[in-house]
Amino acid sequence: MKRTTGQDRSITQSWRPATKAVRGGTWRSEMGETSEALFLTSGYTYDDAATVAARFAGEQPGMTYSRLQNPTVAMLEERIALMEGAQACRTQASGMAAMTTALLCQLSAGDHIVAAKAAFGSCRWLVESLLPRFGVEGTLIDATDNAAWEAAIRPNTKVFFFESPANPTMGIVDMEYVCALAKAHGITTVVDNAFATYALQRPMEFGADVVAYSATKMMDGQGRVLAGAVCGSQDFIDNVLLPFQRNTGPNCAPFNAWVVLKGLETLDLRIQQQSRNAQKVAEFVEGRVPVILYPGLKSHPQHDLAMRQMSAGGTIFSIELDGGRSQAHGLLDALKLIDISNNIGDSRSLMCHPATTTHHGVGPEGRADMGVGEGMLRLNVGLEDADDVIEDLDQALRAVGL
Repeated sequence: MKRTTGQDRSITQSWRPATKAVRGGTWRSEMGETSEALFLTSGYTYDDAATVAARFAGEQPGMTYSRLQNPTVAMLEERIALMEGAQACRTQASGMAAMTTALLCQLSAGDHIVAAKAAFGSCRWLVESLLPRFGVEGTLIDATDNAAWEAAIRPNTKVFFFESPANPTMGIVDMEYVCALAKAHGITTVVDNAFATYALQRPMEFGADVVAYSATKMMDGQGRVLAGAVCGSQDFIDNVLLPFQRNTGPNCAPFNAWVVLKGLETLDLRIQQQSRNAQKVAEFVEGRVPVILYPGLKSHPQHDLAMRQMSAGGTIFSIELDGGRSQAHGLLDALKLIDISNNIGDSRSLMCHPATTTHHGVGPEGRADMGVGEGMLRLNVGLEDADDVIEDLDQALRAVGL
């Protein structure tokens, strides 16, 4: 591969996914390094004043400041865009920086947003608490109900915002229907795809305009760094998102970008194996607990829809216990292999109690509204041998009488 091949869309867009994941976006310096170079620099120098003036005027390509461009970050952005099937991508400092940027860059006072009520706690906070401070009204709906989307539309509705599968209720949104409805009304659809990633589903294939990520999760995949990403059309990224990002600065650090670049090389391999593990573990757990929510199980109320949109059930499922917080905490305390952690997407199996961690800030009424009960537990199934995870769950379930 030549120095600039990885940046040449006329070549890279014809590559198959595994090749894009390893080589997409790669740019080599004059040293000819095989691994992507890590550029730890805040600024850049120029041979003459005319060059820097031309760059700042947008008349000449090149780096000006690492809040705007960085070679390592640019490689990550191009790789994510290739994998997502998007025209462009911009990365941010964290998943929530990505969600905030994707919304604030296009919403103004007097606008209205329709959002899924079942969502990551901080995403719901954006709609319920942050946006109203700037005069943006929000309506929260049951995103699995197609009719609810249309009923919530107002003349000033500018954005539909949802995640599928939802965190932690695993609700599935009919993306083809919702995105088509949005387009018919001139509404921009923003999809948080962190639970699936492009390894399992690509929302743009169903009509989504913008896809946002916590790259902290599956993209890194090993619990090392924070990062986020927003993908969209070239026009959206350059003319809507970039002015906001340039002037507010929620940028991804070069080192974090480099770590995520390395994670993307194995993303598909990891997610496919973790999904197989999750399917096996979920089939074991089913019948041992009152409720299990996993798109890969036929018992999931939207299993057929999930399998039309996703290539596998994913790496995460939730269970509900009748004994409330006491029983849920008892199960967590009994674990010997699985870690108690509120993160997801890690190569290690992680389990948490959403009501007291990821969704604590939503409050009791908000949690009840989205279906997050005191007995709910969320499990991210990792790359360990599935039978070891099953044995750990088996003894923990028995410890709490299940």
